[in-house]
Amino acid sequence: MSGVQTLTVAPGEGDQRLDRWLKRRFPQFTQGRIEKACRKGEIRIDGGRAKSSTRVAEGQQIRVPPIPDRQDADVIPTSHRPAVTEADARMIRDCVLFRDDHLIALNKPPGLPTQGGSGQNRHVDGLAEALRFGFDDKPRLVHRLDKDTSGVLLLARTRAMAKALTEAIRHRETRKIYWALVAGVPTPYLGEIRYGLVKAGGHGAAGEGEKMRCVHPAELAGTPGAKRAHTLYATLYRVASRASWVALEPLTGRTHQLRAHMAEIGHPIVGDGKYGGSGQENLGDGWGAQLGGIISKKLHLHARSMTLLHPVTRKPLTLTAPLPPHMAASWDTLGWAEDIAAADPFETLR
Repeated sequence: MSGVQTLTVAPGEGDQRLDRWLKRRFPQFTQGRIEKACRKGEIRIDGGRAKSSTRVAEGQQIRVPPIPDRQDADVIPTSHRPAVTEADARMIRDCVLFRDDHLIALNKPPGLPTQGGSGQNRHVDGLAEALRFGFDDKPRLVHRLDKDTSGVLLLARTRAMAKALTEAIRHRETRKIYWALVAGVPTPYLGEIRYGLVKAGGHGAAGEGEKMRCVHPAELAGTPGAKRAHTLYATLYRVASRASWVALEPLTGRTHQLRAHMAEIGHPIVGDGKYGGSGQENLGDGWGAQLGGIISKKLHLHARSMTLLHPVTRKPLTLTAPLPPHMAASWDTLGWAEDIAAADPFETLR
């Protein structure tokens, strides 16, 4: 077992959480031990108490308590890489749309969570172990997609790139265009939705069924917890009055924003049981999240493209994801093809 140490945060190690910095230096230092040592004041930054989530900076002095040798650790070292089955490794690698030394773009399949949660053991964050491609660390998520939403998902291959991409997304320096199949035909065909969003609790004992509730812009200021949300939509093609192929561009990034917004204007996304009614079929009046027949009951929402300025090369980069099988089948049934959509359906709104 080592004694008390005082270490300096080296160049290139700054701007990361204390627990992550510690784990990189001492793989056998578990999260539980770090949390306990922080609570007891055994870990300090420049002489002061710190939390595991405190971000360290270059040049800071970190007091580290005695740490057991790796062979003495009573738990599996955090450096142990979670096992990814050969089938899952092959699947997630087949999802790669783009890869360079800085970032990886995936076409996330529907039904695969982005991160782990209650009862979720198989997710992109865990499967990213299979996306190292020779790097020491697995790539890091910089944004998320809902479990049942497919499409373009970015991962950063270094900590510096994760910071750059996160900042670009936060400051709206990226453009995301989604495709959806919705009930009915939105009119006008090209428009915007500005309803705010506030979290509405679920009905279960543990809050199950939690969802977002739309708030009229005039009521935003007086609604505790409500946040501004802004979506552009463009109706590309339609099938009589029953359904439409719609392009969506979220100008803000709120939870379930596109799903809640489309339901609020009377045109829920097909297959959206949470916001469009789990079994209600649309008969042409613009409501109901099912079309019936052979149209899949899965959610028809796909992150079609993302455009950004590459943080390193400074060249424009557009990433495009083909439709998942269930949406491709619906498009075929309705007589549509992916290549007939305008490259930028929102050009006139800019």
